[in-house]
Amino acid sequence: MHSFRITFLQAILFAGAVSGLLSRFAVAQNCGCASNLCCSKYGYCGTGDAYCGDGCQQGPCYSSGSGGGSVGNIVTQAFFDGIANQAGAGCAGKGFYTRDAFLSAASAYSQFGTTGADDVQKREIAAYFAHVTHETGHFCYIDEINGASQNYCQASTAYPCNADKKYFGRGPLQLTWNYNYIDAGNALNFDGLNAPETVGSDRVISFKSSLWFWTAKKVHDAITSGQGFGATIRIINGGVECDGKNTDQMNARVGYYKDYCSQLGVAPGDNLTC
Repeated sequence: MHSFRITFLQAILFAGAVSGLLSRFAVAQNCGCASNLCCSKYGYCGTGDAYCGDGCQQGPCYSSGSGGGSVGNIVTQAFFDGIANQAGAGCAGKGFYTRDAFLSAASAYSQFGTTGADDVQKREIAAYFAHVTHETGHFCYIDEINGASQNYCQASTAYPCNADKKYFGRGPLQLTWNYNYIDAGNALNFDGLNAPETVGSDRVISFKSSLWFWTAKKVHDAITSGQGFGATIRIINGGVECDGKNTDQMNARVGYYKDYCSQLGVAPGDNLTC
């Protein structure tokens, strides 16, 4: 009888311990992290692959595509560093452009790099980084070279200009013109009219501005619908490079694209030039 009471008491204590553990685990799973942090699959707040990657429950998790891949799995640290490490030590973009900032920005664009089959996803990511590499010199430049000397203002009632500000190219895709800054600012919650420099000072906004352009200007649609890489060149800088205007620059973009497709193990597809 005495032995039974001890066993029964032990069972009660064990059940209570398990109940308390499960209660704490349930609370942990509802992280309540700050908006810029991810809740990991184990219920902890943080950034990077361990928190925002596989199993991420809430926050800026790396988006997963219908084809079963994820942007974070395709854009590995090695792939990103393979581009960024080619920037010289004196480059303004050295340390500004990071994989974590890119992935945080990409999490706000759920269709980017996740649309269609795996090969389509990889082509889009290869295309994006081909243009980014070309525009920034392997993540060397944040601001357009000699951009401050250019007048990128087309003022209208809907799109005014601040006379004290410059709307030259900034960020991974060198966002340019007052109307693009204003529209991007409205979409990304920064003051594009009066603080365009935000694109060159906030690394996540900088990447978000490039993904805003990629999405809003239908570059995403062009590459994922099978129009080919050439169609993306035409959207981004066709007036300067396509139709024989600057074949060398066009071919440079194509070269990067083919290289990144090779690294990601996917064929580049057709219609590469414009």
